[in-house]
Amino acid sequence: MENCVEIRWHGRGGQGAKTAALLLADVAFKTGSYVQGFPEYGPERMGAPITAYNRISKNEIRVHSNIYHPDFVVVVDEGLLESVDVTNGLSEDGAILINSARDKSELMPLLNGYKGKVYTIDARKVSKACLGKYFPNTPMLAGIVKVSGVMDYIEFMEEMEASFNHKFSSKPEVIEGNMNALKMAFDEVK
Repeated sequence: MENCVEIRWHGRGGQGAKTAALLLADVAFKTGSYVQGFPEYGPERMGAPITAYNRISKNEIRVHSNIYHPDFVVVVDEGLLESVDVTNGLSEDGAILINSARDKSELMPLLNGYKGKVYTIDARKVSKACLGKYFPNTPMLAGIVKVSGVMDYIEFMEEMEASFNHKFSSKPEVIEGNMNALKMAFDEVK
């Protein structure tokens, strides 16, 4: 589909991959894009592998299916690299973003010969520093916005702050922590 960015998320139940995909769709919609954000459901449970998807376009989206040839892939749990073919169908003109503290060279053998761009971010480090706990979805969300260039940084940050203000109106410390995690994640992508 022309002028459409397709993103596939791989994570485990409870890590927030679905939530991050839905947040990205919500924020992109608020900036004037046509969007889709949806999970692939099956017998998921806490800790089981899950997949979620985004389509973001300036044109109306008429396709309603899973994404088989994504432009970008987000891997929220690097342990999935050993059991799920996360690069299946991934465009070599796109990129993959992996939540890992390891160097990219250590991850390449797990990517089935993928020759496109590979980025990493240590979402654990970011979320622990900014939120005090391990919530990888917020740093991964900022990371894929940076890697994909799907929207302007300022617009993204403004819309995320509005979203957090609405969702966590009674918990201002959560808003500040999440906003700090987004900012730090933009700087931490390698």
